[in-house]
Amino acid sequence: MPTLVSVRLEGAGAGAPLIGLVGSAYFLGLTLGSLLAAKVIRLVGHIRAFAFFVSLLSASTLAYALYQSVGLWASLRLIDGFCVAGVYVCLESWLNDRASPAARGSVLAAYMIALYAGQGLGQFLLNLGGNNPTLPFLLASILLSLAVLPISLTRAASPELGDFQAMPMRGLYAASPLGMVGAAVTGLMLGAFYGLGAVHARRIGLDLSAVAAFMSAVILGGVALQWPLGWLSDRFDRRTVILGVFAAAAVVALAIMLLGEPGMLLLALGCLFGGLSFALYPLCVAHTNDRLSNTQRVGASAGLVLVYSVGAAVGPMAGAASMAMLGTDGLYLFIAACAAATAIFGLWRLAAHPAPLGELQQSYRVMPHTTPMSVGLDPSQKGRS
Repeated sequence: MPTLVSVRLEGAGAGAPLIGLVGSAYFLGLTLGSLLAAKVIRLVGHIRAFAFFVSLLSASTLAYALYQSVGLWASLRLIDGFCVAGVYVCLESWLNDRASPAARGSVLAAYMIALYAGQGLGQFLLNLGGNNPTLPFLLASILLSLAVLPISLTRAASPELGDFQAMPMRGLYAASPLGMVGAAVTGLMLGAFYGLGAVHARRIGLDLSAVAAFMSAVILGGVALQWPLGWLSDRFDRRTVILGVFAAAAVVALAIMLLGEPGMLLLALGCLFGGLSFALYPLCVAHTNDRLSNTQRVGASAGLVLVYSVGAAVGPMAGAASMAMLGTDGLYLFIAACAAATAIFGLWRLAAHPAPLGELQQSYRVMPHTTPMSVGLDPSQKGRS
């Protein structure tokens, strides 16, 4: 949906700042939803709450087809973000309750595969609107409506909703400056990309099918490098790996900017950019956990989700401002500047603080940056508060 909305607004002549505003509205809704959805679930239960969130999301998806307006679509994206966060909270807390300790790792892996595969394949809805511009919205609404059916018919009892209190921001920064800053900047980078990456692709000459392929390559490429980079971070000072990934992401973003034309090289660079940038959030979570006691890790990880979400809400507007001032290339110049600045910050942290002893360094785990409830899916966090 973010790619479709951005492409449609760009095709209608909306400037980057307005498209960025619409993108920011979604991540603002996602942040609010991650904070407030649990209250809805506690009032009516998981099944009714899931039906509410998905039904409202389906209705808002149909509303895009009624009238194209930046103000209306920004409002709809805010609703979308709130509902998507509600769906994530429902699913993640349910999985967290039902998975046995021995199966938590496989459940988390299956959830991540489903999440990224759905995001990657969903990009190709772009290709279906050539003769009927409303068709992608109609199909998306149909799929959402069908998603309610299995949950509505289940006879399973609703689980108890876990309570994950985020660590205060001052304490989070004191525990791990690089972890907190890295999570926030990753949100800035990916928020800007999700909000405006398709706009940049259109402006350098990609048709709709090529835009879908590029966005999908970035998302699916995000899965490819997570394990190798995590393996490296378990064997070396994790801060070195984090600053190296930020530096590499800056170089790849500049390469995409300088290439400026369609082709297989652009797809390869997009895949590499996704692999690097998607690995940054779980690397920051793992690094933060290295600095904390067992009792602090759930709250810190929940805090990092919120920090990431705030960064993602700011990212589209900041990226749009860069595009307004510097032209189409401003998007990846902004992303590269964010990544490079964080790499420099990482160098300072390397000099300012020694690395933890090897036996104190926690194992890297691939983690989604969805809602604080996802923290409970990590087998290493089960039973901690």
